[in-house]
Amino acid sequence: MAYGHSDGVPTAIKILIAGGFGVGKTTMVGAVSETGPLRTEEVLTEASTGVDSLSGVEAKSTTTVALDFGRITINEQLVLYVFGTPGQDRFWFIWDELALGATGAVVLADTRRLADCFPSVDYFEQRGTPFVIAVNCFEGAPTYELHEIKQALNLETDVPIILCDARQRQSGKDVLITLLQHAGSTQTRGAAVRANA
Repeated sequence: MAYGHSDGVPTAIKILIAGGFGVGKTTMVGAVSETGPLRTEEVLTEASTGVDSLSGVEAKSTTTVALDFGRITINEQLVLYVFGTPGQDRFWFIWDELALGATGAVVLADTRRLADCFPSVDYFEQRGTPFVIAVNCFEGAPTYELHEIKQALNLETDVPIILCDARQRQSGKDVLITLLQHAGSTQTRGAAVRANA
């Protein structure tokens, strides 16, 4: 997939960072963004008790209530606009708006709470949005082979799955590049199928 315009203006691509509550979406957007990221975090209150499960993320004190936003220049032809989605069910009404025009998505996964990424996987599969799974390697979390995680998530064979550290800019950038490559190959396959139909 080629990016960029002949007039030298870079192509802007919209990417979503999704996943369960407390998986590291805000952290990843902040790590990869070359500008100060926009965050819509609020302090968790007693009102969220019984609504937001803190199992595995007991130290979490804030939550994203709308979106996170950052910008990263991959090269002179390509700029990514990265949107972090809210993780709780009650904020899912925002997802349809955020997903409009998105080239693809990163689904962050935490092996301590792997089932939390099922709704994100289902969402992007149903929309036909290319996505990759990025396993955020939390300290002390169980480790599994990538093929075991892929099998546990019942992923299609062509969905890439990679390990990452959402705190590290280069790690996040590697995830985004993997997504762009996957989205490009998905688009190429789709065009070939349409041409042969």
